[in-house]
Amino acid sequence: MPKAVRYDEFGGIDVLRVDEVERPTPGDGQVLVRVKAAGINPSEAVIRTGALAQMFPSTFPSGQGSDLAGIIEEVGAGVGGFSPGDEVLGFSNKRASQAEVVLVEAGDLTHKPENVSWEVAGSLYVVGATAWGAVHAVDLKEGETVVISGAAGGVGSLAVQLARRSGAAVIGLASENNHAWLKDRGAIPLAYGDGVEDRIRAAAPDGVDAFIDTYGHGYVDLALALDVPAERIDTIADFAAAEKYGVKTDGGTAAGPGAEVLAELAALIADGHLQVPISKVYPLHQVRDAYTELERRHTHGKIVLRP
Repeated sequence: MPKAVRYDEFGGIDVLRVDEVERPTPGDGQVLVRVKAAGINPSEAVIRTGALAQMFPSTFPSGQGSDLAGIIEEVGAGVGGFSPGDEVLGFSNKRASQAEVVLVEAGDLTHKPENVSWEVAGSLYVVGATAWGAVHAVDLKEGETVVISGAAGGVGSLAVQLARRSGAAVIGLASENNHAWLKDRGAIPLAYGDGVEDRIRAAAPDGVDAFIDTYGHGYVDLALALDVPAERIDTIADFAAAEKYGVKTDGGTAAGPGAEVLAELAALIADGHLQVPISKVYPLHQVRDAYTELERRHTHGKIVLRP
């Protein structure tokens, strides 16, 4: 029997386990994917605690995970464009991807480019769609300046690269050990913490046009203090501040763009125009260790499970 991550109640990392489950059978429009890699995300950890129970209701036992990449084993009726043996990447909206096999709607998949690794393909959807949504939300123009908090994280590292592709100058807030990586991607790296507003003003003497917050903890207030208009601030982490000040949450609350944008991002990676940093890879049975590392919130790039 295949194995999958499960939990029976809201709680901390200790509620997670790996169980044997029934092998699913694809229905109309579905495919069964043998998962080769599944990225993990901070939002999953928050959902597991119950803190977002009204926004994301749960039934138990609950699975976990959206991102996935793998090989198609079976296709259901009415599926076109995919066959058993195809290598694919995509997502599940059923909190089910952290498993050995998973049912996926065919419309939520795209073919994996040959030169994109399993770890990168299996990590792409949530961070890619979120970064894509956030960058588009602030409507960057060539020559403008945008600040990105958490610039070396999973979402932030992609947002930096997508923002640079728009022609904007990017100020990336991150710890010093990530500054060389940011500089190599054309960003201006700055340390976060005390004095960050002064450091940003010194780096952007003509002002800041937009702000993308991937971290929370006061960055919306910082953006407003820098005189960034509310309509050009996007947060994926501080929903209370978004409600209070009327800033955007594109990429943070909506379902996000689908397989078409995922294919676009995968093509950019295949062509060498976009990089998804992989921080660590864990086997599925070490899911608790993977989330322990994730919840420290100091990783550069993605943490991946390999069933």
